[in-house]
Amino acid sequence: MTLGVIIGNRSMFPRELVKQGRDDVLKVLSELGHNVIVLSEKETEYGSVSNFADAKKCAELFRKHKDEIDGIIISLPNFGDERSIANALRLSKLDVPVLVQAEPDEPDRMRVGKRRDSFCGKISVCSNLNQYGIRFTLTNTHTCSVKGEAFKSEIAKFAALCRVVNGLRGARLGAIGTRPADFNTVRYSEKILERAGISVEPLDLSEVIGRVTAMRTDEAVIQRMEVIKKYVGTYEIPTESLERIAKLAIVVERWVQANDLDAVSFQCWTAIEEYLHVAPCTAMSLMSSGLIPAACEVDVTGSLTMLALQLASGTSAVILDWNNNYGNDPNKAVAFHCSNLAAEWLINPQMKSHFAETFKPGTAYGPLYGQIAPGPVTYARISTNDTTGRLTFYVGEGKFTSDPLESFGGYGVIEIPELQQLLRKVCTQGFEHHFAATRGNVAGVLHEALGNYLGMQLM
Repeated sequence: MTLGVIIGNRSMFPRELVKQGRDDVLKVLSELGHNVIVLSEKETEYGSVSNFADAKKCAELFRKHKDEIDGIIISLPNFGDERSIANALRLSKLDVPVLVQAEPDEPDRMRVGKRRDSFCGKISVCSNLNQYGIRFTLTNTHTCSVKGEAFKSEIAKFAALCRVVNGLRGARLGAIGTRPADFNTVRYSEKILERAGISVEPLDLSEVIGRVTAMRTDEAVIQRMEVIKKYVGTYEIPTESLERIAKLAIVVERWVQANDLDAVSFQCWTAIEEYLHVAPCTAMSLMSSGLIPAACEVDVTGSLTMLALQLASGTSAVILDWNNNYGNDPNKAVAFHCSNLAAEWLINPQMKSHFAETFKPGTAYGPLYGQIAPGPVTYARISTNDTTGRLTFYVGEGKFTSDPLESFGGYGVIEIPELQQLLRKVCTQGFEHHFAATRGNVAGVLHEALGNYLGMQLM
């Protein structure tokens, strides 16, 4: 990741703090593996920004690297010059996340010539950023030493934030087929997404079936079959069905690559089972595991939510139903899908036939069965609200438990504090029955990215 860095400086404060502060922050960012765009010590005093001339130089530097910079860090080793910092950002015309960090003072270094006053300077900088209409992000504590482990944690969160914001801006979502007739819940507004810079590329399901049917069983298909056998248990699956699934995976993958798509949603039933005689679940699971999120039932905004979560965590995301209560525990529920879950989410995943009795025998092989492995997760949902014309979302954290459960499909017991309040929100605000999840605790990142930078409404 490439980060622009602004070293704030106010000349009436100790200048040696600026030089040391610049050296320290650049050292840490380098150790964390990030590229840095920053003024050199030849261009301004210690490579800092302390007046309008410095601001113009900084802005020009950032503009030269506008296609590289993922986010900007404002570091305050002393009070800093708030106007110069805000002007540098305004003149750069960059629209990327901004992190504001202030170095703490030490109680025994509060005399003239020793103190930083970054604590107060940060407030002034943020006031100016607000006045300029520049969105920004704060560290967890008001001051945060760049030499501490807390700062490394802040940079990790900020990098995730940049991935989400930059990844969703201009995102391209694929939609294969139309939503199943009974699934009004996954209706969405393509125009609201387009207004947010998110495009939808449709593909008729008949084209997919036609391409799969016309495909020869060549070396690429044979290799893909072997990949699938290593990916999930297939001992129950006939060779003919496995071959169709491999061809389907290749057809969809080629379409995704040709159209530069970031996520897809699929008309996963019932037409494809009736006419191609397999379920697309394994093909979709492979995509999600390969970090191209794939959602069921043409849930386009579900695939968008999966993408957001994946960008935040750096690992695969899944889509699930809020499906059942779990006994009498108000904070536990059964999360379920047929399923197309990424195999790494499941304990001993096995490919089976779809559970629906409406399918003819042998026409619906493809779903992954298994219990979701326990561990912390972040859940979320993005939706389009046609009444307000806005994108809305909810996000939170919980965990999958090891509670016993016998089921088909992909399933698990999820535990969420105050779950009943969440479900009330889902129902009263008209959210879908699907939610997306990723491993780890990244709710704060998603909340900041979607609400602060992307203008979505938290419900």
